[in-house]
Amino acid sequence: MSSRRRNLNALVLSGVAAAMLGVSFWSPTLYRLFCQGTGYEGTPKTENVVHSTQTSAAQVTVRFDANVNSALPWRFQPAQREVHLRLGEETLIHYTAANLSDQPITGTATFNVVPDKAGVYFSKLECFCFTEQTLAPGQEVSMPVVFYVDPGLAEDPTTRDVSTITLSYTFYRPDIEPKQPDNTAAIAGTRAVQAGG
Repeated sequence: MSSRRRNLNALVLSGVAAAMLGVSFWSPTLYRLFCQGTGYEGTPKTENVVHSTQTSAAQVTVRFDANVNSALPWRFQPAQREVHLRLGEETLIHYTAANLSDQPITGTATFNVVPDKAGVYFSKLECFCFTEQTLAPGQEVSMPVVFYVDPGLAEDPTTRDVSTITLSYTFYRPDIEPKQPDNTAAIAGTRAVQAGG
């Protein structure tokens, strides 16, 4: 094999290795963007959301769940536990977060909806997710979320049975790898309500 060919092979292999490293570095971000854009795995849509003013007579209950990773000394909770709204109706709700420590702490939130199949119809127009929030010692803030549930939820044969959706957030320290939020309680509560009518 000629020296020129060996150099070309080495260059190609180096390029492939660099590309693989780049993909592995950016894959969590790319996966998150994909989920936000498509509603995959219960991720509410936030990318390129265009809200029509069309509403439906069908209604849905949206419950709000709040979790905090144990490494983050914050109190985090919804200002209200649930709302009843018409499909397509734009709704504003708030969560509150408070720094319980004696030093500034930064947190960021992940989110999803239960049941997963409703994610594609749950669209957030404004939220605090994936944005780092720094709170001073003892500081408490209100965090708005503007969302709507698309009327297609009632027209889709796979989701027309959904009467309750739970929007769940988990705050964590961005310098510590987050675990997937444990939605066992949210899922159980949603199933109990659906089973009870």
